[in-house]
Amino acid sequence: MSLRIAIQMDPLETINIAGDSSFALMLAAQERGHRLFHYDVGSLTLDADDRLHALAHPVIVQRVEGDHFSRGEGQRIDLGRDVDVALMRQDPPFDMGYITATHLLERIRYETLVVNDSASVRNAPEKVFVLDFRRFMPPTLVTRSVDEVKRFMAEHGAVVVKPIHGNGGKAIFRVPENGENLSALFEVFNQTWPEPHMVQPFLPEVAEGDKRIVLVDGVVAGAINRKPGEGEFRSNLAVGGSAEATELSAREREICDALGPELKKRGLVFVGIDVIGGKWLTEINVTSPTGIVAIDRFNGTDTAALIWDAIEARHAALSAA
Repeated sequence: MSLRIAIQMDPLETINIAGDSSFALMLAAQERGHRLFHYDVGSLTLDADDRLHALAHPVIVQRVEGDHFSRGEGQRIDLGRDVDVALMRQDPPFDMGYITATHLLERIRYETLVVNDSASVRNAPEKVFVLDFRRFMPPTLVTRSVDEVKRFMAEHGAVVVKPIHGNGGKAIFRVPENGENLSALFEVFNQTWPEPHMVQPFLPEVAEGDKRIVLVDGVVAGAINRKPGEGEFRSNLAVGGSAEATELSAREREICDALGPELKKRGLVFVGIDVIGGKWLTEINVTSPTGIVAIDRFNGTDTAALIWDAIEARHAALSAA
């Protein structure tokens, strides 16, 4: 059955087709005969009749660098009536604009399948949802207080400080055991972000990389190990990290087994988790997870197909309800 797919994402002109997970999902959907529409979150409109509209363009994609999509004329579409699936692939920041979009999309949940489920995306930001699984995390402090960080460092030594709603490895700082520049750093963080920040011990194992594990409807689909670039401790591919093939440790399988049922229950179809040292869970990425292109390249898998299998099954269940 051909589905009409509306994709909420950043401009198609800006994506790197060699590694972009959203582009891989679009290609896979198109190969199945699904029709694709692209819209920008800024075009969402809830009208006086409580109908949610967007200015969407029909698109056709192809894996040709510099000529990877063609776009038709914009159409005012009703996201509840005119499409079957709304795919949230808008990159963070996870700000009030993002949160408002999840509220608007939640209003069509009985008409259109939203992936990932918008209410769950709103209620499970990467570095907050993970706190429900502290038994798998390194010691973690969430605070705006320098004094609290000093107390934490007295027990744990050098730390890493990061914005609680950051993404892509941006604005992550290591503070040495002597606390050099901690006060200045927190002045900047507190002036830049109104929310508290996340503080964790610096894990030397990060030199060996961190593992991105992708789960599809709660089931492991594959993983890659991301290694930091020269002179870096951050291993995100967006900041110069490199990928390599990997296998899951027993501890990582335990983590996935614990997370899987909760992800499935929340309608979080495509999720990427990050694990350091084979044992420390640091993030549960639900807003716009990445990594499937690298995973499939190393493992010979087709993660995009698994994601569409799950989406099609969920759409069939919604249609039958």
